[in-house]
Amino acid sequence: MATSAFANSLLSSSSTSLSHGVMPSTNNALLPSRISVFASQNLLYSSHLKLKKKNMTSSTSLTTFCSLDSAKDPKEEQTPIELKYPAYPTVMDINQIRDILPHRFPFLLVDRVIEHNPGVSAVAIKNVTINDNFFPGHFPERPIMPGVLMVEAMAQVGGLVMLQPEVGGSRENFFFAGIDKVRFRKPVIAGDTLVMRMTLTKLQKRFGIAKMEGKAYVGGEVVCEGEFLMATG
Repeated sequence: MATSAFANSLLSSSSTSLSHGVMPSTNNALLPSRISVFASQNLLYSSHLKLKKKNMTSSTSLTTFCSLDSAKDPKEEQTPIELKYPAYPTVMDINQIRDILPHRFPFLLVDRVIEHNPGVSAVAIKNVTINDNFFPGHFPERPIMPGVLMVEAMAQVGGLVMLQPEVGGSRENFFFAGIDKVRFRKPVIAGDTLVMRMTLTKLQKRFGIAKMEGKAYVGGEVVCEGEFLMATG
């Protein structure tokens, strides 16, 4: 009640004074005090919001940090790097490859077969080392595997697909007949492992012609691709 009376008195006094063009001195003294109280309350409220927001951010950061720590596997951290990556499987070793392909050093460019579907497809690897006989000349200051040898290596993998009883190929009458749409995407250097996939796409036994698609990878990235034509018999 006292507050209402005071407010009414203040309003009546203000309206009276304003009608005469003068502000009462009592109200002039009271207004700054009320404004300062409201400003103080706003400041306290703003500080409270900032503190609350900061606490929420800290809590979120702490939760994220804890969840990341819990996700780490102690066994994985303790495993030496040489034990983390398994070797490629061996479906055909070099001796079995030599039994199928007529190529020999320095032109046998397939070291291991890691997947083989006779008459359908094959995946093989070539370990590229600085001791390969083409590196001294290509190039002495920057050893890069020649693109034509990548194509030859892929054709030899194609030979492993075709020189099978299911297809009727013969190592005495098997030739690389042509290439189309060959692209070299990235250089292959000493130390790389060239992974080559060759897939039979068309076979004309009557004419002894086989068409294949090939892709070569290093580290999961395509470095060479193209279409191959093989002549059998």
